[in-house]
Amino acid sequence: MQKINYDLITILGATATGKTNVAVALANKINGEIISADSRQVYKKMDIGTGKDILEYTINGKQIPYHLIDIVDAGYKYNVYEYQNDFLKSFQKIKENGSKAILCGGTGMYIDAVTKGYKLINVPVNNDLRFELEKLELSELQNILKTYKILHNNTDTSTKKRAIRAVEIANYYSKNKDLEFNYPQINNVFFGINLEREERRKRITERLKNRLKEGLVDEVNNLLKNGIKHTDLIYYGLEYKYITMYLMDEFSYPQMVNSLQTAIHQFAKRQMTWFRGMEKKGITINWIDGNLPIEAKIEIILEKISIK
Repeated sequence: MQKINYDLITILGATATGKTNVAVALANKINGEIISADSRQVYKKMDIGTGKDILEYTINGKQIPYHLIDIVDAGYKYNVYEYQNDFLKSFQKIKENGSKAILCGGTGMYIDAVTKGYKLINVPVNNDLRFELEKLELSELQNILKTYKILHNNTDTSTKKRAIRAVEIANYYSKNKDLEFNYPQINNVFFGINLEREERRKRITERLKNRLKEGLVDEVNNLLKNGIKHTDLIYYGLEYKYITMYLMDEFSYPQMVNSLQTAIHQFAKRQMTWFRGMEKKGITINWIDGNLPIEAKIEIILEKISIK
């Protein structure tokens, strides 16, 4: 089989599929450095809930370099525009180090933004427009957004606040079509770690039990005690949302665990829907059985790639 040259390898998959383990083992083989594509691992002191598993980045006593983990304080609202810029800085640094870049994570929009080169501009706040949009219902905002030619393939409009921002961005793009945007050509190959639905659900359930034992509730409680607003933690979703609500007496402990477990299952399903959407748009994802031994997974990847 003829190998093709790539200067970025992306390893993606739903939560709990073992992506990091594969990325670290691959990095160890090819002198690689890992760039995280996880929208919550950027936050400091949010460790257990985001599954940073920093110890996983050491293999056979060797520390594998990683990037875009623990780069902003909890409470901040990091965004895809900042991620794209930070990715490019990390990617360039890895090239200067003479290493190979491995993008690893499950945040589909982040992965798309850097591999497709979304045209992302730091869109300023338009207070006059926001004032008018605030008068509208969420469904009306979503309909307005459909009238614009969106420059990326999916926009989060799950809340009115996010929908208003999405319209604000789309409106700015429509009036500033000639903005200069230079994005480097990156030769990328995608590998996906896949598990059957029931196996994935089993792993998610087991992992949640372990994280609760490791002190996940204490982690969230400490964030609150250190001044992080409960609304900010709820904004981060999943573990931080449901445990914050539990600590605010909105859930009993069993209710919290059950609701959180269901939410993580639903999240994993949405991740897979995103990746299938990438394939429908012409992206080739080389899927690897998540139940294979790590050596077999790495062999599959190495058979495909030829790094510059």
